Amino acid sequence: MPRFSVIVPVYKVQAYLHACLESVLEQSCSDLEVIAVDDCSPDASGAIADEFAARDKRVRTVRLPENVGLGRARNAGLEHATGDYVLFLDSDDTLTPGALQAITDRIEETGGPDVLVYDYARTYWTGEAVRNQYADRLTQDGPAPFALADRPEILQLLMVVWNKAYRRAFIEEQGFAFPPGYYEDTPWTYPVLMSARTIATLDRVCVHYRQRRRGNILGTTSHEHFDVFDQYDRVFAFLDAHPDLADAWRPLLFRRMVEHFATVFTNPDRLARGARPDFLRRARAHYRRYRVPGASVAARDRLRHGLVRLGSHRTYRSLAAAMRLVRRVRGFTGRLRRTARAAVLQAHYRVQLRLPVRADRAVFSSYWGRGYGCNPGALEAAFRAYAPHVATAWIAGPEHHHTLPSGTRALSPGTAAYWTALARSKYLVNNVDFDRRLVKRPGQVVIQTQHGTPLKKMGLDLQDHPAAARGQDFDQLLRSVDTWDYVLSANRHSTLVWERVYPSAYTTLEYGYPRNDAFHRASSRDMARIRESLGIPEGTTAILYAPTHRDYRRTQRCALDLERVLRRLGTDFVVLTRAHPLHQTPFEQGTGRVVDVSGHPSVESLCLAADALVTDYSSLMFDYANLDRPIVIHADDWEAYEASRGTYFDLRTSPPGAVARSEDELIDIFATGHWRGSRSAQLRAAFRERFCPYDDGRAAERVVRHVVLGEDEEARSVREVPLAGPRQEPAGERVGPRA
Repeated sequence: MPRFSVIVPVYKVQAYLHACLESVLEQSCSDLEVIAVDDCSPDASGAIADEFAARDKRVRTVRLPENVGLGRARNAGLEHATGDYVLFLDSDDTLTPGALQAITDRIEETGGPDVLVYDYARTYWTGEAVRNQYADRLTQDGPAPFALADRPEILQLLMVVWNKAYRRAFIEEQGFAFPPGYYEDTPWTYPVLMSARTIATLDRVCVHYRQRRRGNILGTTSHEHFDVFDQYDRVFAFLDAHPDLADAWRPLLFRRMVEHFATVFTNPDRLARGARPDFLRRARAHYRRYRVPGASVAARDRLRHGLVRLGSHRTYRSLAAAMRLVRRVRGFTGRLRRTARAAVLQAHYRVQLRLPVRADRAVFSSYWGRGYGCNPGALEAAFRAYAPHVATAWIAGPEHHHTLPSGTRALSPGTAAYWTALARSKYLVNNVDFDRRLVKRPGQVVIQTQHGTPLKKMGLDLQDHPAAARGQDFDQLLRSVDTWDYVLSANRHSTLVWERVYPSAYTTLEYGYPRNDAFHRASSRDMARIRESLGIPEGTTAILYAPTHRDYRRTQRCALDLERVLRRLGTDFVVLTRAHPLHQTPFEQGTGRVVDVSGHPSVESLCLAADALVTDYSSLMFDYANLDRPIVIHADDWEAYEASRGTYFDLRTSPPGAVARSEDELIDIFATGHWRGSRSAQLRAAFRERFCPYDDGRAAERVVRHVVLGEDEEARSVREVPLAGPRQEPAGERVGPRA
């Protein structure tokens, strides 16, 4: 008996079925059966299912003699299911890597619930993926399993069948089955959740819900959408047959019914124009039939409820038109207000530009206002330590103000205080560019700190790499470069690159990177504290996985099945995953031993917590080398990366440690101990000597002494500093002596 029965109804999906079935069969949890139900599909879908069945004994094809629709096709699959748990997967959707293992783990953690609810992400034909907006309802905090009455907010999730795993014995005991027609999920999902004695949640995206450009059933104009009325008749008939549930759930189900009717009606693609009045008449009849006196309606839903209650298309159209007019007026007024505010702020800025530059002011920013950190953060702290007469301010969005130290003033972009600081501060420090409207004044000093040693092509070198440049305005780039007075460099390689790809009259300060000072100053106690704050169990080996951005991909996905990697390595390892700052969402991985740290404000702290770094082509490797801890390169797409982005040297021939060209090679490197072997140590030492010659914990101090205090002799003496990386033991070193 398999752990899972995955039921896949198949009808006119020949373009998507391969991806669907492969996403199931390639799961790391292989204890499963796939039941593909060919609903008399007129295309090649049935043949594709047969091909999978011929090469994988876990796949079984069930052929129906006639087309019966999605619900009855699922019923046919249920008749053949033998697994402990049943999952339904639509044949144009896919499971995410590691989903079944995560479901297995959660089922075991929660004692085998009747229903496990997990999350999904809508994936669009453009490549965009958007997670369910109600994902917070799936929190795993609190008691588990639970009954629906304990967490009724679960019903706010999309009421579909494919975001849940069902204990088969529970389904058979209750006799649940799907009805015919559209919206067949509705009279299945509500009764199942209300009847379940135990429910658990899994806060993880397990399904990619494909949003087709054309051909989606719910986006097709058809009289079949009237089936929604019959489906809610079945839901309320279930309540009538279970009076013990009716009092608790009838008001909520009434509200959900009305909202569902309004959704179908207001969607322009579902109902033919001539059918709309009849739909409203039937919706009004259902409203009166199932209305619960005194049922509350949220203010935002009152118009939609009014539409169904009155059943008047014309009234609704009039109200909707009035509301659109109000929104347009508000939008126009808002645009006028924003335009006027911008004009006033620019006038304010022009006035400030006529006032004297203040030598005792410095303003900092990092990564387009995302928060305190990187080289500007280390320099800001050094300003306060070595030039306390200079008051510092930091530009960041309000959501990042909590990251700022108490000694610096917070500035929100676009405010009057922001423009005043840009106009009158002597020192302007950033690791990217300031606002394009910045006017560089005589007497102002701009310090461009950069944010990494360049492996990939940068600046003017991107002119030959349009995929990476993506509309870069090189004229504007050079205008910004001409405002720079100083550019920081960590090594001779960086100096030569910066001066060629950002040509101007600035002075290069080849002093090392200030952000790396933290690696040389942190104590073992500091490292232990950071590990504890991240929840890293004592005695485990923490791997920081930090891949870089891929210019040749529209979407950014995790190149590794991290759960599989950890299962192969054993329980002594954990992985900290950090997505690139350009990514909007973290990677879709997550068990107790895969910890997403993408939102952590300090990458330096993450490096201090990690016993090893796994990356591909991220500049983080140059910084992490200061810790003299193992680095493993996962270079599975070097040729594609080099072709699209361009690189300054072949990382594979001069790496900072072992190089893996596949996931299996990466696993082998850690399983055999090669990641911390003598050869890896030799490569790391050569890498440090080449790229970290000045990092000694005093880079920020040298910059401040040279730029602010004018102590040239102190700054020049940096070239006599020996290679002196930190000698503390890695915070989690529990795996033998250092190689």
